[in-house]
Amino acid sequence: MSTDAEMEIYGKAAIYLRKSERERMEAQAMPFDSKNSCYVTDKVELYLKGLITARADGKCTVTVTKPDGTKEEGKEFKDADIYEMNPPKYDKIEDMAMMTYLNEASVLYNLKERYAAWMIYVRNLHIHSHTYINIINTHIQYYT
Repeated sequence: MSTDAEMEIYGKAAIYLRKSERERMEAQAMPFDSKNSCYVTDKVELYLKGLITARADGKCTVTVTKPDGTKEEGKEFKDADIYEMNPPKYDKIEDMAMMTYLNEASVLYNLKERYAAWMIYVRNLHIHSHTYINIINTHIQYYT
């Protein structure tokens, strides 16, 4: 992983490319339960963060965290509607190929977090043998 000194060549643009080293170190120190942390499907938000509290017969009981920070306990989901979550050290990561879990929920969450922080993301993601997804930053401002 590179340091802030390596990012100096980008000048003022560096803050739009990568989190600072302090932020990365704080994220690595955050507690994280890899076995129970997950994303669950949602009709409005597409995916929400969750914490699995119980598992039985192909279903899981999950405490769901809404975007406003409120928690909804005891929601049941099928195993197919639950996706693994990456540790916080991968939040806003500039190279998503480095993520532990490269699933749709993780990629969309990372892009959403980067765009909310005005961090540029332009990469080709190799999905299958011959398929590429071009992801570009849609936050473009025109000055007159």
